[in-house]
Amino acid sequence: MKAVAKADLKGSTKKNSQLVLRLDKDERDAFVALCRDLDTSAAREIRKFIRAFMAENAGT
Repeated sequence: MKAVAKADLKGSTKKNSQLVLRLDKDERDAFVALCRDLDTSAAREIRKFIRAFMAENAGT
């Protein structure tokens, strides 16, 4: 039986890239706190923004 790598078990939805942003600390902390209050994560909301931005601007 062939051994399956742990990463292979997660499927193709595994994220494999990072985007580094420089933000004002107070702005970042307020954003993270708001996300927490809304029961979401900062990363999830940034990914959602990127997808919406790309969809709105596709083909321009």
